Amino acid sequence: MKKDNNIKEKQPASTENIYKLDGRVPIGKAVPFGLQHILAMFVANIAPILIVTGACGIGPQDTARLIQTAMIVAGVGSLIQLFPIWRIGSRLPIVMGISFTFVSVLCYIGPAYGYETAIGAIMVGGVVEGILGLFAKYWRRIISPIVAACVVSAIGFSLLSVGASSFGGGTGSEQFGSLTNWVLGGVTLLSCILFNIFAKSYWKQLSVLFGLIVGYILAAAIGVVDFSSLKDTSVVALPSILPYKPVFNINAIISVTLIFLVSATETIGDTSALTSTVLDRDVSDKEISGSIACDGFISSLSACFGCLPITSFSQNIGLVAMTKVVNRFTIATGACIMILAGIFPIFGALLATLPEAVLGGCTIMMFGTILVSGLRMIGDCGYTQRNITIAALSLSIGLGFTQVPEIFDMFPRMIQSVFAENCVAVVFLSAIILNLVLPKNMEADKN
Repeated sequence: MKKDNNIKEKQPASTENIYKLDGRVPIGKAVPFGLQHILAMFVANIAPILIVTGACGIGPQDTARLIQTAMIVAGVGSLIQLFPIWRIGSRLPIVMGISFTFVSVLCYIGPAYGYETAIGAIMVGGVVEGILGLFAKYWRRIISPIVAACVVSAIGFSLLSVGASSFGGGTGSEQFGSLTNWVLGGVTLLSCILFNIFAKSYWKQLSVLFGLIVGYILAAAIGVVDFSSLKDTSVVALPSILPYKPVFNINAIISVTLIFLVSATETIGDTSALTSTVLDRDVSDKEISGSIACDGFISSLSACFGCLPITSFSQNIGLVAMTKVVNRFTIATGACIMILAGIFPIFGALLATLPEAVLGGCTIMMFGTILVSGLRMIGDCGYTQRNITIAALSLSIGLGFTQVPEIFDMFPRMIQSVFAENCVAVVFLSAIILNLVLPKNMEADKN
């Protein structure tokens, strides 16, 4: 057996290995495929940073540093997923990035309690998810596909107002809803749509990037891009440890930890989809456990550098499914490129100058896609009476009650802070309870 292993190790690098999980690939062939993964996700990786820092009133220079950190942490997280450390990591071609799942709750916690409180909550919530990930085989079955589908749908709904706010110019902007912002957002969105229509093959995956570039060029041409933050930017820099001293608030911790559980359900779905559609097999408990543990612990590490939680990126799993490129070394080259991009601050500083309306033009499309993905997941679960009841009731309670938060006035302040304006948490809790208490067979007897 040892001899066979040595023979495998000495096999020459081959381009054909890009379709195999393991194997050597010539670096010149691997880099373009790795770079494609970065191009497919880097807008989605920085967008949550821009949205949350905008809501929290963080300046462009600090935002640039967080973007720099986001690139490095996403690269490190992707490498750990590809090449696990102990039981942390799935050993699958999963690309990690800053999670949109937390945007709505952090846009509430940040302005209400301060960004430092959000960082403290992420640290604790990440550890909780990481520990739960290590024991995932004991609990993951209570989160059925219909629960995950309802949660993803709720995330899509909750982000629509965030996208609309960015489209208008950002919350608190003096020019909110101005003609300039309408033009920038509209041109960006139209560019995304046209590129998606006319681009061929995997180039369609870059429609958001194309729209961002067009919108940014237009914004620069009409003089609404502020380049003043670039003048003091250093050439090379590493992220700072604890740039924001964490504050631990029990209400914020509970809220964020609940969303970490929601994120875990998405990770289960992403990992399962990858193995079934690309590797043509069922996902193992070890892979599920490793992917969730990586989500949690690396999110806590991200918070130590002042950044937001990370998770597996569904769009990259879709890219793997489309191209069939699963080689871990090949995708690792993309993770290394991401780390290198984060080491050069000018990259983050330039992205931090992106006008809110341009970002809104891109994200309004992305958020709508999340919503449609959730609805499609509900359809994939099947329209049984039980599934219809879980979906209809959990979404009605979660979306309806949080639109009139006064309905929670009778509850203690802690309950109000967690649920009153957090539709994702309410949908998640409602769907879990319904999934546990409803009978397995609710179909009407036709006899």
